[in-house]
Order: sequence, then C-alpha cells, then structure tokens
Amino acid sequence: MATDEPNVSIGDVSRSTFAIGSHAHAESHHGTGPRRDEATEELLRAVRELRADLARVRGTDGTATLATALADTEDEITRTGRATPSRRERLRELLADSQALLTVLASAGAVAGLVGL
Repeated sequence: MATDEPNVSIGDVSRSTFAIGSHAHAESHHGTGPRRDEATEELLRAVRELRADLARVRGTDGTATLATALADTEDEITRTGRATPSRRERLRELLADSQALLTVLASAGAVAGLVGL
C-alpha cells in the first residue's frame, strides 16, 4: 500500500539546531563564548597587548608573575565573559609593584587605568 505522506527521519540531534514547520525559526549559539560588555572587551585588548609587550622585555621574577596573572585574566574573560573583582585587584597589586614597567610600556599603563590603578 503506497502512501502520499512524506517521510522525515532525524538522526542524532545533539549540538544541532533545527526548526520544523512553515513558520519555524532556528537560532544557534553553539560554540560562541560568553558575551562581554565594552569595558571588558577593552580590558581584554589591553591585557593581550601588555602580554605581547612583556614578551619583548628582559624577564624578571616580577614580569613573570605579571605575565602569569595576565594569562589567567585573559583565560577568565574568554571563559566567563568577565574578570572578577579579585582578579582585577591582583592585577592592580602587580602593576603597582611594577611602576618602572608602567613608565616603559604604554600597554601597562592602559591595563593599570582599566583596573583602577
């Protein structure tokens, strides 16, 4: 017996987006990171710039500690969409201890301004 009904088969739909019906709408957000406000975007850009600048200066224990804190900050912003107040405070402390670095690298001054130093 033949049928005029169309057949639809849907396999595994995990991590998929689809819509069914004449007025259906599907919107996918898979693989997108958390949304960040403009101030956080600005901080992330400044953190990345300072990390790049630190790679060009003679390393010390202080610059190594600062580089680690910057990497942790970048990771936190990328994962969660923000830098926690304790993370910002840590950067403020490290930058305050690196006053000579602030005068040499404009990027350090930018991060310092963005975390409230």
